[in-house]
Amino acid sequence: MCGIFGIVTTKHRDQAIEPLNRAMRSLAHRGPDDQGIDFLSGEGQGLTVAFAHRRLAILDLSPAGHQPMKDERTGNWITYNGEVFNFHELRRTLQSQGISFSSESDTEVLLKGLGARGIEAIADWRGMFACGFWDAQKRQLSLIRDRLGIKPLYYFQDQDSFIFSSEIRAMLASGLVPRRLSRIGIESFLACGSVQQPLTIIDNVFALLPGHILTFEKRQVRTSPYWELRAEPADRGGRSEDEMSEEIAHLLLESVKYRLVSDVPVGVFLSGGIDSSSIVALMRQATVRDIKSFSVCFSERDFDERAYAERVARHYNTDHHSILLSEGEILARLPAALRAMDQPSIDGINSFTVSEAAARAGLKVALTGLGGDEVFAGYSYFPTIERSEKLRMKIKSVPLALRRPASAAIRTILTTPRATKLCSLLCSKDLEQHSVCLHRRLFTKEQQLELLKTNGQHAGTESALEEWTARQFVNCANADPINQASALDLGGYLSNTLLRDIDAMSMAHSLEVRVPLIDHKLVEAMLSIPGPIKLRRKEPKWMLINAARDLPRAIIGRPKRGFELPFKFWLRGNLREQVENTLHSPTLIEQIEPGSIERIWQSFIAEKTTWSRVWSLFVLGEWMQLNLKA
Repeated sequence: MCGIFGIVTTKHRDQAIEPLNRAMRSLAHRGPDDQGIDFLSGEGQGLTVAFAHRRLAILDLSPAGHQPMKDERTGNWITYNGEVFNFHELRRTLQSQGISFSSESDTEVLLKGLGARGIEAIADWRGMFACGFWDAQKRQLSLIRDRLGIKPLYYFQDQDSFIFSSEIRAMLASGLVPRRLSRIGIESFLACGSVQQPLTIIDNVFALLPGHILTFEKRQVRTSPYWELRAEPADRGGRSEDEMSEEIAHLLLESVKYRLVSDVPVGVFLSGGIDSSSIVALMRQATVRDIKSFSVCFSERDFDERAYAERVARHYNTDHHSILLSEGEILARLPAALRAMDQPSIDGINSFTVSEAAARAGLKVALTGLGGDEVFAGYSYFPTIERSEKLRMKIKSVPLALRRPASAAIRTILTTPRATKLCSLLCSKDLEQHSVCLHRRLFTKEQQLELLKTNGQHAGTESALEEWTARQFVNCANADPINQASALDLGGYLSNTLLRDIDAMSMAHSLEVRVPLIDHKLVEAMLSIPGPIKLRRKEPKWMLINAARDLPRAIIGRPKRGFELPFKFWLRGNLREQVENTLHSPTLIEQIEPGSIERIWQSFIAEKTTWSRVWSLFVLGEWMQLNLKA
């Protein structure tokens, strides 16, 4: 796992070296083990091409794994962040074709595979990856991002340069990207609590979409998918539910085995829920080696899951570390967690704390159960999603002029946060979107416009986001509502929030996190199984439980609860002064209407709106103060 940065520019190399050095320093947390800057061939024809790299050594710890890496035979270069777990198999195939290797790293396998087969090589990659590849003969730069968007990759272009990086903050640190907010990016953040790709919070900086390849040649940018997340009715071939479940169990164990490939010890995040407990169970099936497990526990009883995690640890004989944190200890870490955010997000603080604990124990790699709810239909809305979709379609058919009085009537009777959100949606055009998207909605479109100042900024166009959103729905339009929701959450909430946050928060501690529950072959198989089958039995996520084989019954039957922090109480308590100061800061008020901010704050104090709306504005304000000044 690493941090990457690259530039193709008309500037002379003397003008490029200091921006490269600044970006490298910004990425130091992602790769403390090694670093490198290389100017590639091509500058003699009016272009300077350079790659920069920070290395976290996981495979082939020797200097032979140094990056950027050059293929001496072809002159091609690569800078690569991630892990392709089946690289041993890919290497053997290339060796059978007469290609030789000088290292034991997966980086060299990718570099020489791309040189031999071009982009067709990507079809066989199994893992998480974001890389820049320079084809010396074609004088062409390619950017490649993994299928589910586990590893981030951003790009920027102006009249002089094309830049790419693992982090937006490194692009800003280079001095080559203006520290200018994207109006559409802010709207997207307010809608969902994180900016939806391909947009970012910074103007003219874009995320390469998951499963996509970008080529930059002769100052032209082209992007296209090499893989798409699809949910389509599949021919079951007469297979029984148990036969399908056994196939999933095989893929799960295979996925976990792949993610144990490492030249350094591998641990696991263990909350005591079904997802993380199943990962521990599968790890125990796959290895007899010691397993280090980590849980963050809280003194607040309502949020403490220590007993469940420790029970699983005893059951599977792991070397378990329970890290008990008080409110004061977590709040003391909050400034560092906010600094670790590459983009503002309402999530991620919990990931920061558990990643810090694992890194302090000496780990470089940890597995997580992230993605289990999306893949195995574990969220509470899955059993009712079909009914929600039917209700949405009925309400949408009612003219807006009639929906508004109904909303006003409900407001006079019910004042809970849930009722308030329902009323807002009744008056909104957001009902055009799928129910799973409405479930994730933070502020409606109308509320976003009330919050954002009309300050003469050109809002630009939302076409890139609209096209991507529409494409995701087209790819699951013929599926049942459960598989639709699963696919949309995988391409939305998981990719835009959870994966982005776990990457930023773990890499802040130079820790690589692997996500076996979203191996692309496993995801493809799960999305081919009719949704009702996934919910048919009484056990939640029964296919995952079947693969784990012997989870303790107490874990299976426990009430579902996400890994969450008690922000609702902290915002009214020890965080209140800091939050109020940020909400009234000139930096935030420059973008957000102060009257709207105050209404939301007072509504939260009166328990009429959720803590997440206040937290989102606080995080946005903090991020702006930390990142918009050079």
